Amino acid sequence: MERTLVKHVLAREGGADSICVEGWVRTRRDSRQFSFLEVNDGSCLASLQVIVDAGTPGSEDLSRMGTGASVRVEGELVESPGKQKWEMRAARVQLIGAVAEDYPLQKKRHSPEFLRTVAHLRPRTNLYGAIFRTRSRVAAAVHRFFMERDFVWVHTPIITASDCEGAGEMFRVTTLDPLAVSEDYEKDFFGKPASLTVSGQLEGEAFACALSRIYTFGPTFRAENSNTPRHAAEFWMIEPEMAFCDLAGDMDIAESFLKYIATDVLNDTGGDFDFFCRFVDPGLRERLETVRDCPFVRCSYTEAVELLEKSGQTFEYPPHWGMDMQTEHERFLTEKHFRAPVIVYDYPAEIKPFYMRKNDDGRTVTAMDVLAPGVGELMGGSQREERADVLRDNIRRANMKEEDYAHYLDLRRFGSVPHAGFGVGFERLIMFVTGMQNIRDVLPYPRTPRNCES
Repeated sequence: MERTLVKHVLAREGGADSICVEGWVRTRRDSRQFSFLEVNDGSCLASLQVIVDAGTPGSEDLSRMGTGASVRVEGELVESPGKQKWEMRAARVQLIGAVAEDYPLQKKRHSPEFLRTVAHLRPRTNLYGAIFRTRSRVAAAVHRFFMERDFVWVHTPIITASDCEGAGEMFRVTTLDPLAVSEDYEKDFFGKPASLTVSGQLEGEAFACALSRIYTFGPTFRAENSNTPRHAAEFWMIEPEMAFCDLAGDMDIAESFLKYIATDVLNDTGGDFDFFCRFVDPGLRERLETVRDCPFVRCSYTEAVELLEKSGQTFEYPPHWGMDMQTEHERFLTEKHFRAPVIVYDYPAEIKPFYMRKNDDGRTVTAMDVLAPGVGELMGGSQREERADVLRDNIRRANMKEEDYAHYLDLRRFGSVPHAGFGVGFERLIMFVTGMQNIRDVLPYPRTPRNCES
């Protein structure tokens, strides 16, 4: 008999004389005449209650069908007198995989810290099953958003010789002996220093300057020795790039994107989002509805600093023009002053990367950050510098090698156009829509300093 996923069983309009489910036992309750099994297969948050009468074929193994055991059940689907619409009366039950006595996920609450030590098992819990189903759902929504707007998905390289951010916090890729005294890159695999990418932006711009609208969605890597709840060494980035687009158009797309994602998550009917609202963050629904329904406020960096300075608030980092805004500043703007999502634009040139277009005032660039209630900065982008002479000067000022960016400069020499884009860390987006506070809890296998466990 062909297997039916639990999510489809529970969504049926009518019962069934014969149906088959396979999954893992969450709980088992025994009486003299029958046993109750709660079977979950990961397809949804809910489990299916299975009633196994004494004497049912396979019931001799019931004592071994404890929490975590895998089973196959065939039987009749009937209306349930309990909370669920359906339950199953087993005609046959089969133990597929028993569980050792030291199985760590017994029926009790486990802390996220403990579950990170068993990352290979934590998707079996309600919380992490819901997180990773939501991660999949949001990834699909990301692709739909861009495809509906005629963007082309481009797979940019993971190995690169260019440092997009100019920060130097990159993982080296080499075949040279790490114990060698000298480094002769002529003998290395690529014949030059190479690293894991921190961004697909530079390559994405090249494709945008040919295909008009593109986006990248893939893994990126940063060798930043940071153990904060918001940083990981390996994470995924979404980076659209648009030719014939200025900063205003960039902000329009960024706002539409975030509203689209919030709407999709709010429309979840599978129970995962309700679970987050009930057990993770009671204010989550209200925040996502604010993002969905409220126009985003657009505020210049200079205006934002003035608001912070005049707020009367005591900040850990006193606000002043030229600072890089901290989370406390961003959350004040979104949660207390404007009470809405905010896009801050025109940042000081000194605190932004070399590729952002300089404004006519000579001290700011056409950069923008999207700030969301509850988290602060969620997305960042800019209009890119399309003038070859200005870009060349920026590269020199950043003490980078012009020859490493020859291809990037070519885009400004051969039919240059105004173009813009933004980046959003996928994991930070998942944290925002689930209410989770630690990036380690939305990555299947988090990579952080001194942690590379499977």
